[in-house]
Amino acid sequence: MRWLSRDYAHLWHPFTQADEWERAEQNRVIERGEGVWLIDTEGRRYLDGTSSLWCNILGHRHPKLDAAVRAQLDRIAHTTLLGLTHPGAVEHAERLCALTGLDRVFYSDSGSTAVEVALKMAFQACQQRGDRQRTRFAALNEAYHGDTVGSVSLGGIDLFHAVYRPLLFEAVRLPSPERAEAAEEAACLERARELFAQHGHELAALVVEPLVQGAAGLRRHSVAFLDALGTLARAAGAYVVFDEVATGFGRLGTLFAADQVSVRPDFLCLAKAITGGYLPLAATLTTNAVYDHFRGPYPEYRTFFHGHTYTGNPLAVAAALATLDVIEETRLVERLPGRAAELRRALDAVAHPCIHERRHLGMMGGLVLRGPDGSGFPAEARVGHRVSLAARKHGAIVRNLGDTVMLMPPLVMEAPELHTLTRAVEAALVDVLGASPAADESGLPR
Repeated sequence: MRWLSRDYAHLWHPFTQADEWERAEQNRVIERGEGVWLIDTEGRRYLDGTSSLWCNILGHRHPKLDAAVRAQLDRIAHTTLLGLTHPGAVEHAERLCALTGLDRVFYSDSGSTAVEVALKMAFQACQQRGDRQRTRFAALNEAYHGDTVGSVSLGGIDLFHAVYRPLLFEAVRLPSPERAEAAEEAACLERARELFAQHGHELAALVVEPLVQGAAGLRRHSVAFLDALGTLARAAGAYVVFDEVATGFGRLGTLFAADQVSVRPDFLCLAKAITGGYLPLAATLTTNAVYDHFRGPYPEYRTFFHGHTYTGNPLAVAAALATLDVIEETRLVERLPGRAAELRRALDAVAHPCIHERRHLGMMGGLVLRGPDGSGFPAEARVGHRVSLAARKHGAIVRNLGDTVMLMPPLVMEAPELHTLTRAVEAALVDVLGASPAADESGLPR
């Protein structure tokens, strides 16, 4: 495959171990997409079980999104928002504010930057309102908020973040429940109360992934837990930041996870599905109360000194506007409970003795893999990774987080394809682990 050999010579892939990538048998070169399908250069078709990294919610080559981007190309591909504006950004910001109840939109280009913007805004707002002692942030254990230095500082997944610790600021680390169980959440909240009592006066903001910590392997917490945590932050005088990069635009069954809770965020971070997975765009939404802390005479320099070249890029905003149109016109959110129930049925139908737990919320699913005795596989076995690669032989693209195989299909994937997707994962489990897993001489699963 000439494309792969050229790739191996020059490309550096994200979250991908170089030696392993260059020797993997199931590497694929994706050339086209059709709806919920990906098609490689050999003409083989694969269900997009990751929504192309959790962002392609409406399917590939959607005619309305394609047309919107083409039409924008006939006008202008890019113009800066530094000291200028353009109609698409104005309209999209208006619509986001109407949908969320927030007041202001700051555009950037990725989930990481959306969070980074929220951190800097919250910090600067505290400084400019006179709370100069508020220089820290609180985040949950096992958090993932992106890969820029500020967002990594909030992160709590050692595999991703430990190597960078000398570069980072120290967050106040709050315990997070592994699953939404009352006793476990109560214990976490009790410890959170202690930490807010100790550090609340120095916190600029609490930053959370609302209802589910995706990169932690779909660790869930309840609406009641999130409301209680937000209430503690507010009582301490800290802002509340919801990182909805993964959960926004329908992934959890409502347009935003924030729609399910009582505590309203001061900042809302959006990216991924904001353009239907077409083009890079992110948005940090906040309130007029925050915005007003940045007003003042020019010599006071209360400006938010942050920006991106492609802030509010017209092509990306055109795709984002079309995405909102399709969500509304097709009544997508109303249809999500039925599709989510079908995903749950498809997950439940997967049979294998190494499935330790099935995790599911909305259109997010995960199969946690363990040995038949319940013990974890050794890290060097790379079981989850091998299962994800093996699924490609059966016509599905999925990804793993450790030994949790993740299923994040497009929100438009229907029942037949959902069951085809999970059957492909089941076949991959048998390929990697056998019907009744056994270990080879090294003690690793065959």
